[in-house]
Amino acid sequence: MIADKILNFIDGEYVATDKWYENRNPINNKVIGMVAEAGEKEVDAAVKAAKAALKGPWGSMSLQKRIELLEALVVEINNRFDDFLEAECADTGKPKSMASHVDIPRGAANFKVFADMVKNVPTEFFEMTTPDGGKAINYGYRRPVGVVGVICPWNLPLLLMTWKVGPALACGNTVVVKPSEDTPRTAALLGEVMNKVGIPKGVYNVVNGFGANSAGAFLTAHPDVDALTFTGETRTGEVIMKAAANGSRPVSLEMGGKNAAIVFADCDFDKAIEGTLRSVFLNCGQVCLGTERVYVERPIFDKFVAALKAGAEGMKIGVPDDPAANFGPLVSKKHQEKVLSYYKVAVEEGATVVTGGGVPQMPGELADGCWVQPTIWTGLPETARVIKEEIFGPCCHIAPFDTEEEVLEKANDNKYGLACAIWTQDVSRAHRVAQKMEVGISWVNSWFLRDLRTPFGGSKQSGIGREGGVHSLEFYTDLKNVCIKL
Repeated sequence: MIADKILNFIDGEYVATDKWYENRNPINNKVIGMVAEAGEKEVDAAVKAAKAALKGPWGSMSLQKRIELLEALVVEINNRFDDFLEAECADTGKPKSMASHVDIPRGAANFKVFADMVKNVPTEFFEMTTPDGGKAINYGYRRPVGVVGVICPWNLPLLLMTWKVGPALACGNTVVVKPSEDTPRTAALLGEVMNKVGIPKGVYNVVNGFGANSAGAFLTAHPDVDALTFTGETRTGEVIMKAAANGSRPVSLEMGGKNAAIVFADCDFDKAIEGTLRSVFLNCGQVCLGTERVYVERPIFDKFVAALKAGAEGMKIGVPDDPAANFGPLVSKKHQEKVLSYYKVAVEEGATVVTGGGVPQMPGELADGCWVQPTIWTGLPETARVIKEEIFGPCCHIAPFDTEEEVLEKANDNKYGLACAIWTQDVSRAHRVAQKMEVGISWVNSWFLRDLRTPFGGSKQSGIGREGGVHSLEFYTDLKNVCIKL
């Protein structure tokens, strides 16, 4: 049963306010709930609860006990798998076939991965001779950074929230989460699970609302928030970075992307098509790591365009409960308008529309939903807006290239630098091109393949900092040195 009221979760309790906003289902744009918007008072209460928990049972808890609680959290999320699935799909409209294999399992796994990680992380130890001929030892010691403000996006709400909350809690921090105003349900539901397994009050808090003059601004400005971590568009990340400058607080920012795929003529063609279809259209293109620019070596260009067109037109558009559906709506009417505006711009700039470019015909009340067509363009110059600007929709532009040097220059000529996908069976070329790409992660003959022990983050305007594995420790802990003269 989906709750019709989504409340804030503060100090282990669900908290209503006197200010509410609508929660709409993207498949038909109908109101399915009301969300209690947190004001400055609620945000302050959440931060104070988080700070008190650091000084209370959570701060004094042994590492082993903390790990046991996080492992119990994973079990309980999986016990309530259907509830999380229902909540996630109600907010996003994505097919359950996708959310049940990606969003919920990986959202739970993030707690397990980071609980395992903190068990075995060593620190430094040095022995030295002192000026008086004696001895001293130095050793590293990690302590939690404190209260972490977590600002989450709407495209993979549970997964990307626990990607931050998991390591934060594993390292002994407490958190105040501000989910996207469009997708508050799974963050709220996680509060029930926290209480069920015995996570102390104040360790996990959720405040709902918007950015400016709302929960987001109040959270990032709060002086008792010790660090801020964010996933979302670059413009919002810049605002958060400015707020964090007050108090010189650390930030971890994963921001926009305009990711390229580079397809060489010697690729495994079928795998390149399959991988590119996923990277362009998975989650209706609402993936920060998704591909919006495709560069194909000229000998296979026409064949590739035709095959990708066939794949796009073969996608099954449908509602979450349709087991055959692999393509849902966009998250909101606002985002639908943005994506459709870029569809219009592409035509105005002279694009050849290979397929799509509009809104699919949907029956009955679904016609009011946030649907757009999978879309492919060709024929635009590299200066075109739809090649330079992040759209965050199910679309891509395909362009031919002739040399490795040419495609590297084009692929890197962008203010973003999050990810890329390279398709080739030439091992030397794979290493060479992957290393020359100005991105945080280069995939070769794959896409969205993640070992959570490895560093993750963006280059250029796609982000600051690295998370994943031991790299998360660099953000979620302070490393101090203890020097003892013997």
